[in-house]
Amino acid sequence: MIIREINEKPETSAKPVARLYHKSGDHMTMFIGFKQGMTLDQHRTHLPARHMVITGNVSYIQADVKTHLGQYDFKDIPINIIHEILANEDSLYMLIQG
Repeated sequence: MIIREINEKPETSAKPVARLYHKSGDHMTMFIGFKQGMTLDQHRTHLPARHMVITGNVSYIQADVKTHLGQYDFKDIPINIIHEILANEDSLYMLIQG
């Protein structure tokens, strides 16, 4: 249900669409949907995190380093490091934090 909703929302949204899937204490899992060209602006995490691409292709950008992630690729995100995500095509990814 959550993924279906995310897949429908970006059609009418100017920003990535995020939906919480599960939260328990400091642990959280969410799904984020992008249309091609959308960016999750620069931000940092205060807890260890992992991004995993479910469908599509995104670029993880940290400082001047751009890492391309395709379907089922993942990237561990260090705490307190500024980073951003750019969708190279319509994409869905999972964020696990904590």
